Amino acid sequence: MKAPRGQNFLYQPAWVERVAEAVERCPKLLEIGGGPGALTERLQGRAREFWVVESDRRLAEGLRQRFGDKVIEADILRLDLNQFGEGLSVAGNLPYYITSPILLHLFRHVATVTTAVIMVQREVADRILAAPGGRDFGLLSATTQYYARPERIFDLPPSAFRPAPRVHSTLLRLTMAPQAEALGVDSEGFMRFLRTAFAQKRKQLGKRFGIALEARAEQLTLPQLAAVYRSLIV
Repeated sequence: MKAPRGQNFLYQPAWVERVAEAVERCPKLLEIGGGPGALTERLQGRAREFWVVESDRRLAEGLRQRFGDKVIEADILRLDLNQFGEGLSVAGNLPYYITSPILLHLFRHVATVTTAVIMVQREVADRILAAPGGRDFGLLSATTQYYARPERIFDLPPSAFRPAPRVHSTLLRLTMAPQAEALGVDSEGFMRFLRTAFAQKRKQLGKRFGIALEARAEQLTLPQLAAVYRSLIV
């Protein structure tokens, strides 16, 4: 079966097993993008309640034949995750072309989602995990690290997927832990600030916001960025 645009399905049995075992047993689990169902088969036993969301009609029909009413045919970006209630875990092989939008969607449901075990392009994982001052640290790094504690579980080779991508992938675990209270900021306002601060990489924040600061956004830690934000709203 031809994969939808941007999809590379995990199919090597040994890698399917490793990925499934990395998902901790939990009360409720939602898989993003079931595809042909190889990973779905293994994930459904990891939770008392399990669902899989798939946007492609043909793939969703194939999944329904095997998993029945556990299958939700929908675009994950339009799916209200609050309907599943608090304590929801998420897992899945994210399509490369919408990785960032999916992450932002999960963060908007941070009151519901507790953990996410996701496969992403390795270069994207490097950006998510990057520390301030490094060349990979940017808006995606700061946003993810504001909402969650990310950790690399392991990398996967192109041969683990079909069709094989041209890049390696990484399995990440995100433990949701929003820092609004710890940093003394409001999430919505701080996210707007971060988008502006990182809009023109390597431009000094002082020139951008009219303050006495020569540092660039990618050089500052989250607490330092929060301090700049608080100084602007006083």
